[in-house]
Amino acid sequence: MRYFRVPAAAILVSALTAAALTASADPMADNFIGKFKVATVLDNKYVLADPAGLTIYTFEKDEPGKSNCAGACAEQWPPVLAIPADAPFEDFPIIVRADGARQWTYKNQPLYRSAKDTAPGQANGNGADDAWYALEIPAHDM
Repeated sequence: MRYFRVPAAAILVSALTAAALTASADPMADNFIGKFKVATVLDNKYVLADPAGLTIYTFEKDEPGKSNCAGACAEQWPPVLAIPADAPFEDFPIIVRADGARQWTYKNQPLYRSAKDTAPGQANGNGADDAWYALEIPAHDM
């Protein structure tokens, strides 16, 4: 029986090459825009997610710069709130909700999560009531 020695450097290069090929398979996913993450869901479309990877939605019945989701609606569709230290950036202004909370927006569309999403990569609320949609991010905005 013959044994062949493979230099450790060759093994390392092979492992690094495989990792690079795997990582480059989707170069846009898992990028961050400020504090928000770009995730791949919905048939490999890029959508905005919170830092934990939970999909972010917009509500068709909102007006630019104003949330129309409060009370029971906000329980099912929690607004993406800004903490006091957060500052608006680029296409992400912050609005003040009727209850006084600060809510993130994307191009003045208020942002929400879905109570139906319990793990990263889910988009269970997409299309709900023909009014809730995962926020798709065009590649040129990343």
